[in-house]
Amino acid sequence: MDEVSQRVLEYLTEVEEAAEDVLTTKQQIVDLDTKRNRNREALNALKHDVADSEKVKVCLGSMFIKFPKSKTREMIQKDQEQLDKEINDLRKGLKAKVNRLNEMQGKPELRGYSLSPLSTDEIRAINSLLKR
Repeated sequence: MDEVSQRVLEYLTEVEEAAEDVLTTKQQIVDLDTKRNRNREALNALKHDVADSEKVKVCLGSMFIKFPKSKTREMIQKDQEQLDKEINDLRKGLKAKVNRLNEMQGKPELRGYSLSPLSTDEIRAINSLLKR
């Protein structure tokens, strides 16, 4: 292969790897979000279907174990917090990966893609200004 063909092949390989990385991260977010939704359903079922004094069966790996309802709710809530953190971290990393991919392809940076929501204090300040 001549030098130009080799450089083009290397460029295409880098772009393909970056695109694959973006797709992998998106799939991880989808998988974690699915798990988070299942946990939310479980918490809702614990609220309505079971008395507080009863024990519930929890699937851990390939076996079911009986736990008190309060302990089960606590475990699921901790898992929800961990899932939220992981999803947010992946989303932050995804923004950088997409920008890198666009840069490699010669596309302009996405405008408005790096926006973050208003904090509670900022919302209060805006509301107080609007009430005047």
